[in-house]
Amino acid sequence: MSKPSSPYFVVRGSEIQGKGAFAVKPIRKGTRIIEYTGQLIPEDEADRRYDDSKQKRHHTFLFSICDGAVAIDAAVGGNDARFINHSCDPNCEPIEDRGRIFIEAIRAIKVGEELCYNYGLTGDGDEHPDWREKYRCNCGAPNCSGNMLIKPKKKVVKAAKKAVKKSVKKTKKAVKK
Repeated sequence: MSKPSSPYFVVRGSEIQGKGAFAVKPIRKGTRIIEYTGQLIPEDEADRRYDDSKQKRHHTFLFSICDGAVAIDAAVGGNDARFINHSCDPNCEPIEDRGRIFIEAIRAIKVGEELCYNYGLTGDGDEHPDWREKYRCNCGAPNCSGNMLIKPKKKVVKAAKKAVKKSVKKTKKAVKK
């Protein structure tokens, strides 16, 4: 049995995925809606529990924290935050605060609107030959990317490499002085 939900939403069937969280009253931008709770487990335990290669679709209630070293498994002792679905056009975002995750509104949310945030799943897409299906996005947003994975953008990677090189040059110059 899950812990009581937030006073801001109810859980019911969703067109996005299975169940979803729907606002029962107007929610103002910046409102901390609910904490994402569950059993804290090391990342390697999360990988053992939920082997993507054995699933038709990627579906877990895991939330990585502490730079990926730890995961919150909401399937064990979690609350209704686990039913907040992914969207490429989210109205919420997860906020990490001292090792805890809170779901916060990033814009005003109307009664009846489904709460959602961008899961921001990372991967290079090469984990599985059928990764597009495993990580398919059903959000229906006009800007939907078609999947829940965020692939590193070449421009971002190139800019990061350039910044590192520049920093190394500055450090070398400072050391020589």
